[in-house]
Amino acid sequence: MELNLTNSIVTTPVDVDLVASSIASLQKEDGEIPWHLGGKTDPWDHVESAMGLSIGGYLKEAELAYEWMARMQLEDGSWYSSYRDGRVEDFTRETNMSSYIAVGVFHHYLITKDLAFVRDMWPTVSSGLDYAVALQADEGEIYWARDCSGRIDPMALLTGCSSIYMSLKCGLEIASLMGIKRPEWEQALRKLGSAIKYKQHLFNMSKARYSMDWYYPVICGALTGMDAVMRIRRLWENFVVEGLGVRCVSDQPWVTIAETSELTIALASSGLKKKAEKVFSWVLDKRYEDGFYWCGVTFPEGVIWPEEKITWTAAAVLIALDTLYEITPAGSLFKHSFWQSIEDITQERQYNLYLRDREKASLAPLFLEEIIE
Repeated sequence: MELNLTNSIVTTPVDVDLVASSIASLQKEDGEIPWHLGGKTDPWDHVESAMGLSIGGYLKEAELAYEWMARMQLEDGSWYSSYRDGRVEDFTRETNMSSYIAVGVFHHYLITKDLAFVRDMWPTVSSGLDYAVALQADEGEIYWARDCSGRIDPMALLTGCSSIYMSLKCGLEIASLMGIKRPEWEQALRKLGSAIKYKQHLFNMSKARYSMDWYYPVICGALTGMDAVMRIRRLWENFVVEGLGVRCVSDQPWVTIAETSELTIALASSGLKKKAEKVFSWVLDKRYEDGFYWCGVTFPEGVIWPEEKITWTAAAVLIALDTLYEITPAGSLFKHSFWQSIEDITQERQYNLYLRDREKASLAPLFLEEIIE
């Protein structure tokens, strides 16, 4: 199947084929994509790497990665947290890892429009989401995992639950393609969205020092409009090192290319394209000649650390690029306007959502200015 990319690919600042080929170079014959040469594989980052392959036009390789997921899935719909060389390394079964397959499959469908692929992957997607939904608490948060003995760990993670929120949205779209109704997923999505937006005390606050807890509620679309803008604005100084990148942890002198790329996605998804392009520009020189990007760099020393060449970092760069410039039909996947159009919300209402709170807007004029340009 030929991949139809837009003409913008020739003017974007990333060599898409080179970056995608770097991911493919580490994929094993059975489809598994480890973190790096000799490294472990986890299901979430494996899916993200597959998304990078799809963006680069490595469609067969991406489908091989999803076939690996289908083969490795456990009877309860979950996966183990990590594998190495085909052997289980961590027997924990995490909910965000069980559900993210839905995002990858829908992403691949948006690029290929291959319904046969969706039908083949439906049992895997359905079982994975069912595993996550079964661990939802009464107030809407979803517990993060079962341990190696099968006991539920009653702790909820904001980043993980935000990922599950995005997964449920994609799962419902896949179900719609199949002509299937999943009302229990719809209810779980509503409850989870309410928890993320209004009840953040339900989540493990020790993780708030990680930048992913900051922007993931925006990436997944649980926070949109001015709520998204204000969340980004409120913690900007905590995590952003101007001209360099995004800290992985607020109190550590280390910025990472994956987190910087993901903030780019959050900004672009919210309509803040100029600011997203500015942040993304900080990534462009932090790369190796073979297509991989650095994992991270310390400051002010400027030491590249760690030195491993990470597949999912390369994929995060490609997803950010696609979200910014829509070089594939999946470039709109994380954009809030894409989901609003699915829900038949008019452009006028979207505009009103952005302007509904003038007092809050005055606290972040530069961000609002870009939204309504």
